Amino acid sequence: MATTHSRVAARFMLSPAVLLLLAWMIVPLSMTIYFSFLRYNLLNPAIDAWAGWSNYEYFLTDPAFFAALTNTLLLVGGVLLITIIGGTLLALLLDQPIWGQGIVRILVLAPFFVMPTVSALVWKNMFMNPVNGLFAHAAKALGLQPFDFLAHAPLFSIILIVAWQWLPFAALILLTALQSMDQEQMDASEMDGAGPFSRFFYLVLPHLSRAITVVVLIQTIFLLSIFAEILVTTNGGPGYASTNITYLVYAQSLLQFDVGGGSAGGIIAVILANIVAIFLMRMIGKNLEA
Repeated sequence: MATTHSRVAARFMLSPAVLLLLAWMIVPLSMTIYFSFLRYNLLNPAIDAWAGWSNYEYFLTDPAFFAALTNTLLLVGGVLLITIIGGTLLALLLDQPIWGQGIVRILVLAPFFVMPTVSALVWKNMFMNPVNGLFAHAAKALGLQPFDFLAHAPLFSIILIVAWQWLPFAALILLTALQSMDQEQMDASEMDGAGPFSRFFYLVLPHLSRAITVVVLIQTIFLLSIFAEILVTTNGGPGYASTNITYLVYAQSLLQFDVGGGSAGGIIAVILANIVAIFLMRMIGKNLEA
């Protein structure tokens, strides 16, 4: 009986926070769904005729949608590839006993605490500027023609910027997993004659598999909504070369003033993100059970 009363009391005390969280999520989502069925334009807000499914049909059949979807997948895949490989190498390096290890770890983790807008501005003006950027000066010093990254390789440039931000996160998670590894097992394999590559592929990598799965899950959820880096550097251009779904929704809503079409795009983006999240959650569940 006492256990039942304690459960009821716990639920009663948690209910305000749960209700507030539901309201915080459901109210904006409900308004977005409502506007997605209207022909609502900010230039003429007095006209809000019912549009039915036409906003969804227009957004899904727009050629820009397929370009944005492809760019979104390339952006997520490219950043994950760089951060997983680079994060593993950084974790292995930071796990070694080196002088000033604490300072080195702080410096490596610092990019993760930089605001995305500031990071994009630094990369755009200090590194990738074809006239005054560090990459341009390095190319001139080698007798090469400076390369305009944001004009000729916009999506690759954004992948580099975002990967630079998320690399410390992956390195931190993988370093934590690496430090939990049984050192006696490593010493025994070394005594048995296993080389460094054999130890890495047969001992270290399987041990890191769960941590890698967690990194993939968390990063994917955030990478699907990358926006600030694109807005600051390329504005989705040239053309749609660096436009992802999030930026396409922004352009539809606030640049073309089509709130109905933008809301429909937002709902489609939410559905796609949930499909990816469910797939990744099942994948991580199977990995944790293994």
